[in-house]
Amino acid sequence: MAGEPQEDCLFCKIVAGTVPATIVRQTDTTIAFRDINPQAPTHVLIIPRAHHENAAALAAADPALTADVLREAQAVADEEKLDSYRLVFNTGSGAGQTVWHVHGHVLGGRGLDWPPG
Repeated sequence: MAGEPQEDCLFCKIVAGTVPATIVRQTDTTIAFRDINPQAPTHVLIIPRAHHENAAALAAADPALTADVLREAQAVADEEKLDSYRLVFNTGSGAGQTVWHVHGHVLGGRGLDWPPG
């Protein structure tokens, strides 16, 4: 069920504290942590504590929580002193989503070409 922790979800396990992560920010509704395979000097993932499969599902189910995730992206960028950054939400396996718990990637600290590859 949407919002409920999933036993087989890596990010739900990070929320529960049973899988370690390098956490950079926490709020009542979100957790931000460093990506284990960074694609830029700053690569931080922001997740809601509640389980939602992807960005579209989160937006449909809980617009306020969606806004919390986006606010935290800016807070991470501010703390990391990023003048500019890219925020990416992969939705579906064809787009590169490998963990089925919505997460935004905050990428910065280097030039980011367009279009992304």
